[in-house]
Amino acid sequence: MLTVIKGGTIYDPANGINGEVRDLYIDSDRLVPCPATDQHIDHVIDAHGMIVMAGGIDIHSHIGGGKANIARMMMANYFEPEHLNELDADHSVCKHAVPSTLITGKEYARLGYTLCFEPAVVPSNARQAHLEMADTPLLDTGGYLVLGNDDYFLKLLAEKADAQKLRDYVAWMLDATQCIAIKAVNPGGISAFKFNQRKLDVDEPHSHFGITPGQIVRSLTTAISDIGLSHPLHTHCSNLGIPGNFGSTLSTINAADGKPIHLAHVQFHSYGTEGKRKFSSATLEIAQAVNSDSSVSVDVGHVMFGQTVTISADTMAQFRTKDLASPNKSTFMDIECEAGCGVVPFKYRSKNFVNALQWAIGLELFLTIDNPWQVFLTTDHPNGASFTTYPHLIRLLMDRSFRNDMLSTIHRGAVEMSTIKDISREYSLYEIAVLTRAGPARSLGLKDRGHLGAGAVADVVLYRPAENWDTVFRHPVLVIKGGQTVVRNGEIIHMPRGRTLRQGVDFDSGIEKELKPHFEMYRTTRFSNFKISDDEMSNAIGSDVVYY
Repeated sequence: MLTVIKGGTIYDPANGINGEVRDLYIDSDRLVPCPATDQHIDHVIDAHGMIVMAGGIDIHSHIGGGKANIARMMMANYFEPEHLNELDADHSVCKHAVPSTLITGKEYARLGYTLCFEPAVVPSNARQAHLEMADTPLLDTGGYLVLGNDDYFLKLLAEKADAQKLRDYVAWMLDATQCIAIKAVNPGGISAFKFNQRKLDVDEPHSHFGITPGQIVRSLTTAISDIGLSHPLHTHCSNLGIPGNFGSTLSTINAADGKPIHLAHVQFHSYGTEGKRKFSSATLEIAQAVNSDSSVSVDVGHVMFGQTVTISADTMAQFRTKDLASPNKSTFMDIECEAGCGVVPFKYRSKNFVNALQWAIGLELFLTIDNPWQVFLTTDHPNGASFTTYPHLIRLLMDRSFRNDMLSTIHRGAVEMSTIKDISREYSLYEIAVLTRAGPARSLGLKDRGHLGAGAVADVVLYRPAENWDTVFRHPVLVIKGGQTVVRNGEIIHMPRGRTLRQGVDFDSGIEKELKPHFEMYRTTRFSNFKISDDEMSNAIGSDVVYY
């Protein structure tokens, strides 16, 4: 069946198309070249006057795994009334901080997103994370494997194991957990917390293993480079949320020794100590580092005002904020010999100096990092805010007048400490398409995603132009997923299951001989049961695997 999307205004940065009126052709689930003039067209979609982009890609959003479930239970009383019955939620706006898998899939689709990546898959919890992602309709998904705090890796580093053994271990774990990239969360810090070490800077030794976060970053970036992974080390830096932590962020970049590195939710790692409150923006220093080094990319993790819940494997950082919990409850736990977990509800307030400055710092990062291919749009859902706030955030980036109006509503001291009012930059539609489509796809090595060229997966979104960019991006006219219309004017038409994206890797199987006794001695899962096969993904978990 051949479908034509006729007369739309195309924004496709991966192919250098900036607002050109063109036709798009879909055959089955792929975009195809313009057919011969005598070929029959089965279906015509009139896109005249519409903005047309590829399906949105969220490079960092916590949608699966144990932390998300704990948060859902902890915040169960904070459902909006219309969401008590999920099946009747089709025409409402999701206001729950961590919605169910069903609502998550629906709300992402309504915003024009078709692909989402869970950035913190703990190895021992990988099955459950994949089950949740497979249970999220309308989205293809992928996971980032959390390493850098697991006892086995730290032990290898402490024993000065050779680079090949480290590489094989990383590759084996990635293959066993069906993930697409590697994530380091507060490298070494989660493990150090278990030994009652309450802080760990980049060059500070772990009290038990004697190695530093810098060594962990260096080893993981080297292993990723040797394996040939597309996405750089996805790094949650040391000292999240601490004034003055921009120095740790810069040191983390340096620890990569010039190899590619991605800094996650960098807004939380861009703080200085200037001013009478000893809390300030260090955006200039971070932006300069990114602008001068094309091997560095970031996602912002923007803060938006309102109720949310913070969920993180960074137990050390979460423990520091427990007294700020709103409502006043929290959960912390140890996870096998691998990681930790902290869940702390939080409400960001526009009249609170720190919260207001965090909001401004996020905007400063977006607007002072020159190359949109090096920065991706995220709120670190749900840590900074729900992903459902993306349209509002896009309007802030595209509309300086609106941005300045918002400045008048926040804490006056934060305005005085911010440079936002002096920044005239406004993002274009082309740049928004980079932030939310083309950039994430390129970073993850997804050659058939994030663009509208022939051969791409037919994920296409049509938007109706309006003066208010929030309205434009909150209410797509049409969302096509894999060649099938799934959303029309906000109504879910179909709810297909998604697929799992991962990267194939090679490794020396001899690593398994050393891993088996480790599992027998320290793990609750047998070695023979740990690895997730493609058959299990398809038949038991319910998600077919796509290799890149």
